[in-house]
Amino acid sequence: MTDVHRLRVLRAVAEHGSFNRAAAALRLTPSAVSQHVAALERSLGAQVVVRSTRGVTLTRSGRIMVGAAEAVAAELEHARREIDRIGTGRSRLTVATFTSGGRLLLPGALAKLSAARPGVELHVRECEPADSLPLLRQGAVDLAVAYHFDGPLPGGAGRGVRWTPLLEDPLHLVLPQAHPLADRDALDLAELADEAWVLGCLTTEAYLRRHAAQAGFELRLRGTTTDYFFARSLVAAGVGVSLVPSVALTPEVEGVRTVPVRAPAPTRHIGVATLGRRQDHPETALLAEALVEQASGALKTVAPVPGDRVG
Repeated sequence: MTDVHRLRVLRAVAEHGSFNRAAAALRLTPSAVSQHVAALERSLGAQVVVRSTRGVTLTRSGRIMVGAAEAVAAELEHARREIDRIGTGRSRLTVATFTSGGRLLLPGALAKLSAARPGVELHVRECEPADSLPLLRQGAVDLAVAYHFDGPLPGGAGRGVRWTPLLEDPLHLVLPQAHPLADRDALDLAELADEAWVLGCLTTEAYLRRHAAQAGFELRLRGTTTDYFFARSLVAAGVGVSLVPSVALTPEVEGVRTVPVRAPAPTRHIGVATLGRRQDHPETALLAEALVEQASGALKTVAPVPGDRVG
């Protein structure tokens, strides 16, 4: 039988990329971490990590065991919550969300859940998908409102995660009102190759850098923020131009114009992520359904149609 503590140690090694950093996180010595991993390998009859001067990497067997470790951790966390529920008579539901999607979708969905299940104790954690989806797999949250661009879900989130699409969220260019291209009906990103950029999200930065490279220009940043409203305010001040998702275009900022990106436009795919084995949990299922209802037609209230202007 595989030792649960050794699985926890292996998961920490995978997360931190070295025995030393895993040891610090677990409050163990590096020698103890190494011994636990070695004991796990002996019990499995297979190598789970490859050690080098640059740290450690997982083998194929190691990746399988980390997945098992996450599943075990999630089951134990779920069991703890169920025991708390039995003892207190109250259910607890923890939701993770990114800022703009949570602002648009969560208030109405949570209100519906609270009306249907007034005894549920709700907790909300704000974090980007790269953080919220691993938390979901670990059992630290029950549901995550997340997004991805043109690639897979971030953080290897496909392991045991069920993804329910909510809405498509096209990105728009935000220009100073006096910009010579501000009256265009649509623009290619390459037409702004010589511009300085202000961005409201690190994930958007990575996405834009890829597209800039494909279009043959190097992104020139003048500002990086974690708030789209602040980014649009900097655009209004003449610091640069920006790329902003539709759901983050409200409230309005004076002094800017919003221009659609010419098709195929870059798009965030927003959805709700649940663990497959948890999706039938009554409160989780109710909230997921409420989010789907809330998302239906939501973009119509916030996204400008081609030719509309904000500011």
